[in-house]
Amino acid sequence: MSYKHHSEKLYLIRSGKLSLEENVSTFLSKIEENKHLNAFNFVFNDCINQARTVEQKIKGGNAGKLAGMVIAVKDVLALKDQSLTCSSNSLKNFISLYTATAVQKLIDEDAIIIGKTNCDEFAMGSSNENSAFGPVRNPIDESRVPGGSSGGSAVAVAADLCDAALGTDTGGSIRQPAAFCGVYGLKPTYGRVSRYGLTAFASSFDAIGPFAKNVEDIALVLSVISRYDEKDSTSYNSEVPNYLEHLTTNQKFSIGIPKEYFAEGLNEEIRKAIFDRIEQLKKDGHIIIDIELPHTEYSIATYYILTTAEASSNLARFDGARYGYRTKQNKNLQDMYIQSRSEGFGAEVKRRIMLGTYVLSAGYYDAYYRKAQKVRRLLKQDFDKAFEKVDIILTPTTPTTAFKIGEKSSNPLEMYLEDIYTTSANLVGIPGINIPIGKDKQGLPIGMQLMAKQFDELTLLKLCKVFDR
Repeated sequence: MSYKHHSEKLYLIRSGKLSLEENVSTFLSKIEENKHLNAFNFVFNDCINQARTVEQKIKGGNAGKLAGMVIAVKDVLALKDQSLTCSSNSLKNFISLYTATAVQKLIDEDAIIIGKTNCDEFAMGSSNENSAFGPVRNPIDESRVPGGSSGGSAVAVAADLCDAALGTDTGGSIRQPAAFCGVYGLKPTYGRVSRYGLTAFASSFDAIGPFAKNVEDIALVLSVISRYDEKDSTSYNSEVPNYLEHLTTNQKFSIGIPKEYFAEGLNEEIRKAIFDRIEQLKKDGHIIIDIELPHTEYSIATYYILTTAEASSNLARFDGARYGYRTKQNKNLQDMYIQSRSEGFGAEVKRRIMLGTYVLSAGYYDAYYRKAQKVRRLLKQDFDKAFEKVDIILTPTTPTTAFKIGEKSSNPLEMYLEDIYTTSANLVGIPGINIPIGKDKQGLPIGMQLMAKQFDELTLLKLCKVFDR
C-alpha cells in the first residue's frame, strides 16, 4: 500500500491500524523481489528489531519526528559497524568505525535504516554504471539507467522499496537520478547539512540531501538532517525553519527563466512539458521574468576542472597502506601504491584522478585550476544578480530523459554533458530541487529543476507545493 506522505502512515501506526514490523517486513520482501534492479549494496534484515523498539516508543508517545519512516542511505555515508564501500573494489571489505552526522540525525528521530544503496564508484558518474556492484536499473524501463551517482537511492524510492532515501549531490547526483526516476530530489545549500561521515569526492561541492515521492517527506527529512555540526567546519550555523509547517502558501513568486538553459540540445518533449508548467504559473498570477546567466556555457568545463582536482587530492588516501584494498603484487612501496590503486579503482575514477592531477600540476595550475576558480566566482555573480530580481530560477533538470544502459559509456564527454543544467547549483553553493512533472511519449519521467538563493530551501519547497496543488 502506498501513502500520500509519512504523516498518513504514522497516523495508521499510532492508531494501531498498521504494524510497523509488518510494514518493514513488506519493504524487505519488496527489496528481495526487486533484486534485479540492483538498488541496494547491503540490506539490513535485522532492522525488524528496530521496528519493534520504535513501535513501542510510538505507543508510549515518546517517539521522534521520523518514527517509523523507513530510509535507505547511499553507500558513501558512514554507518558504524556496517560496510562502507562507495561501490568501489578499493573499499570492498571496509567496515565503518563511526556514523555520519546526517545518518545519525535520522536514527535519533527514530527513522529505520533499511540498507545502503548502490551508486557510481566514489559518487563519480551520471548513470550509475560505474559501480563495482554492477549497474542499477531504472524501474520504469529496466533497459535504461536510473541516473547517477545516487541511482540506487532514487530507484529505492521510485520502486517503493523505502519511504525516503539519502543521496549526495556534487554536480547533480541527487537531482538528475530523481528526474530519470520520477521522484523529488533536493540538493540543499552547501553547508546546510553536515558532511561529516560522507566520503569526500569534491569537498567544496558535495551536499547530502533527500529523495522522496512527495514534498512533505522531503521537507520533513530536510528539517531533521539540517543543523550546524562542530565536526564539519563548513556547516552553517543558522536557524533551520520548520519546513513542513510552512509549506502551504498563497504567496505569488517571481520566477526567472534563464534563456541559456533552453538553448539547443534540450529534448523537445521536456521543453514543452516545462513551458506548459510556466503557462500555468502565469495563469495563477506568478510573475515570470526572462533572465540571463551569461557564464553558463563555462559551467561544465569549470565543474570538471575543479571537482577532478579535489578528487585527485581526496582520493590520494586510498593507497593500500592503512586501509582498503592492498595488492598482492608488490615489489616495493611505490609498486604497492601503484598496483593497489590500479587494481582497486574503476576506469571513471582513474580518469578523474588523472584529469585532476593534470590540472593541478606545476605547468598547468594557472591555466586551468586558477582560471576555473575565477570563473566559479563569475558564475556566482551571475546568480547573485539574478536573485536580486527573482525568488526562484526554473530550468530543466536534464537535457534528455533516461538513456539506455551502455548508450553513453564509450563517450565520457557526452556523459559529462548530462550534468549541464545541474552543476551550476554546486559551483555557486545554492539549493536545487527536481520536481517530477510528467512523462514523455515512451512513458519515461520528465523532471524540472528549481533553484533558490543560499539557505532558501523553504521557497523551493513552497513552490513545489504550489505545483502539487
